[in-house]
Amino acid sequence: MTTNLLTKMSSAISHTLKLSKSRGLWASCTSAWFSIGSGPQSRRKYSVHAHEKSRETKLLHHLRARISATGPVTVAEYMKEVLTNPMSGYYMHRDVIGSSGDFITSPEISQMFGELIAIWFLNEWTKVGKPKPLYVVELGPGRGTLSDDMLRVFSQFSDSREVVSLHLVEVSPHLSQLQELKLCGTVSVVKDVLEAEDRQRHLHLHTGPESEEHFYKYNITKHGVPVSWYRHLEDVPRGFSCFIAHEFFDALPIHKFQKTPEGWREVLIDTDDTKGPHHLRYVLSRGPTPASKFFIDPKETRNNVEVSPESGVLVQDIAIRLEEEGGCGLVVDYGHDGNKGDTFRAFRRHALHDPLCEPGTADLTADVDFSYLKKLVQGRALTYGPIPQGTFLENMSIKARLEKLLKSATPELEKELKSGYDMLVSPEKMGDRFKFLALYPTDMQELLAKQPPAGFLPSK
Repeated sequence: MTTNLLTKMSSAISHTLKLSKSRGLWASCTSAWFSIGSGPQSRRKYSVHAHEKSRETKLLHHLRARISATGPVTVAEYMKEVLTNPMSGYYMHRDVIGSSGDFITSPEISQMFGELIAIWFLNEWTKVGKPKPLYVVELGPGRGTLSDDMLRVFSQFSDSREVVSLHLVEVSPHLSQLQELKLCGTVSVVKDVLEAEDRQRHLHLHTGPESEEHFYKYNITKHGVPVSWYRHLEDVPRGFSCFIAHEFFDALPIHKFQKTPEGWREVLIDTDDTKGPHHLRYVLSRGPTPASKFFIDPKETRNNVEVSPESGVLVQDIAIRLEEEGGCGLVVDYGHDGNKGDTFRAFRRHALHDPLCEPGTADLTADVDFSYLKKLVQGRALTYGPIPQGTFLENMSIKARLEKLLKSATPELEKELKSGYDMLVSPEKMGDRFKFLALYPTDMQELLAKQPPAGFLPSK
């Protein structure tokens, strides 16, 4: 039943859909992703000039003042400042994705990625009787490419076209403008509402119909679907929801811990006024910290551990929504099942970059611990996976979709389509490195036993 429905949906999608021009540029932008090392040795590969300090940035001045006042900061605090500081944060005022940015993502490589995720959601929605309304919620939407590709598929089916709405969780004012331009063809000017005090977070700045929703921007997409933007997931309206988090959890702050002869110590970041290459350096806490006491399992065997409490809170929030309102979710990211411990790194201009060098100018990231996410939702949500991206896409008939697109492709487009396909599914490229994890409410256990999640079936 699932296979027939997937085939029917895939065939119904117009094969004349156009590729984003940037999708043909992945080859020169992604090679660094597939030679990433882990462990202390990986940090020694960064090239620096002896006795020459890296450039100072505005964010460095802010961090230096903070450390001077309160002492070394945790890696989690550092990541939050570097990535989302309202004034100088990496994501807040620039386009960081694509050939002109620092990294590229699967949706930018090929339209087939977003199309197949949309088909997956439609299949799971149909499985439970097509409840209405249907909320599609994307966390960290990048340029809006994934949502745009998904909505193009949703708009092909009258059942979904009439009831779907898009809800984007985005903290970056600049990226929200790019998303709106991609999705709607227009850009509205909205005052930045990133406030320091929690009591100010629910300031209503509506550009659409008045309601109790706490969105800061509202529009209608070119596919005729209402779209709203939010700063936090808790502000998104509740209802049957399809959650998609693509390369989102890897950017959430982590705490880093290291085992020493004296016990577990937390890795902190301090200023460096010595002859070190940068103005910041790693130091170990003098004793146990509240985080090391709370997050380290007594049975832990690794020497280095990374934990993202913010990721844990978020995945639990999603699980509660699924339990109370129904729906399903996909977490798509690079990660592991609890067997890695030193993956914190930075990327700049598609190459590895020292995380402490010129803060605010490079993307900070860490592999997602899928075992941690699964553990925190145990008993509240069903989980499937993680499975390799290549396996998921092959199970979702990406090859059949490719063949259909090739029938009407120009020679140039044919080359891009084949290259994109190879990049997405090849084990040596994104196929094995990226993983898919599915989430469902526990009351679907009996149904899923009879009709397993699409894409998570064993490869034929």
